[in-house]
Amino acid sequence: MNTLSDIQFQEDILVEEVNVMTSKLVLHNDDINTFDWVIDALVEVCKHSYEQAEQCSYIIHHKGKYAVKHGSFERLKPMKDAIIDRGISATIE
Repeated sequence: MNTLSDIQFQEDILVEEVNVMTSKLVLHNDDINTFDWVIDALVEVCKHSYEQAEQCSYIIHHKGKYAVKHGSFERLKPMKDAIIDRGISATIE
């Protein structure tokens, strides 16, 4: 049987887990970087499979931007920095 304190504790954990996954790493389209360059960056930095990275690059090209990774800000920040270091425009939203 759950006590009131057990229920409150479970509720706190669920709220914390939801807050951790609220950020998105978004790559933006440009006229400078090639598909291969973006694909290689997604494979190396985000650990995407080649096929996943290729699909992301086509979506970025056609839609203008795409969230390639979801997670906590702390987890996504180093990935964003590494992608920007490669000359690819990226933001965390």
